[in-house]
Amino acid sequence: MVKTKELSKDTRNKIVDLHQSGKTESAIGKQLGLKKSTMGAIIRKWKTYKTTDNLPRSGAPRKISPRGVKMITRMVSKNPRTTRGDLVNDLQRAGSKVTKPTISNTLRRQGLKSCSARRVPLLKPVHVQARLKFAREHLDDPEEDWENVIWSDETKILLFGKNSTRRVWRTKNAELHPKNTIPTVKHGGGNIMLWGCFSAKGPGRLIRVKERMNGAMYREILSENLLPSARTLKMKRGWVFQQDNDPKHTTRATKEWLRKKHFKVLEWPSQSPDLNPIENLWKELKVRVAQQQPQNITALEEICMEEWAKIPATMCENLVKTYRKRLTSVIANKGYITKY
Repeated sequence: MVKTKELSKDTRNKIVDLHQSGKTESAIGKQLGLKKSTMGAIIRKWKTYKTTDNLPRSGAPRKISPRGVKMITRMVSKNPRTTRGDLVNDLQRAGSKVTKPTISNTLRRQGLKSCSARRVPLLKPVHVQARLKFAREHLDDPEEDWENVIWSDETKILLFGKNSTRRVWRTKNAELHPKNTIPTVKHGGGNIMLWGCFSAKGPGRLIRVKERMNGAMYREILSENLLPSARTLKMKRGWVFQQDNDPKHTTRATKEWLRKKHFKVLEWPSQSPDLNPIENLWKELKVRVAQQQPQNITALEEICMEEWAKIPATMCENLVKTYRKRLTSVIANKGYITKY
């Protein structure tokens, strides 16, 4: 059956006005070029409900009973990896025959939808407890303390890969136009490893790590870039250095080197990228680089350096100003990874 076009509210109101003026349903239909049955339905609704607005419609009955909805909602809340097929089979054993789309629609009405699971660091109980301890101990630290920290980390930037957005606006049949595609090559096309640092006053130095990093190379990077960054950023006396617990950062030789240089190092809980605000700067950098679409490794490195230097100091300042929220989130999430 072909679905007819719904009359506008103005047309429905005009039908009622003509009826009240004494015209018959047939006469109104001829004047407006509409069926007599349509006139009768609108006039009857107006006589009954005193309105021409659309009334709430009951729709088709739900295929899953309220009890069934509670059951599948409870199951996916307990085990989010439960598949739609599992739920179809469970409902069938309970006497309800439904399809997978019905499962999806039902759970969506409960505020649940199927999403790709995020990849996060593996947290053992000892990691969870260390993260909670760190968050609770520093929760009441004044903002000025975090402003006196230099945050650091390494990251990998891909030449072709998932640095950039995967969505485009395009017309039909234009999916293969170069503007609407993301080029790929075998083995990813190469990448570069970067070390960088920043503080509330802005980005510090960013350098490319051209060889496989070990403890000796890491100490060389710090020797050549950490103090110059502190001077450029005009850090106050007694500034604190943050690094994660990567093995090359925590070797005995590196610890001794940091001690001899009189660097104050922030004690850091392992497996905690969400507590390091430089992760937000890496995301910003990767988006900026992807927009430039570098075509080779040399261009990739140049663009990384240019875009890092363009990151505004206000962004760095805001990341540090809101640091207490990260600690609060970790505590609220009972020590597990939070969104960052």
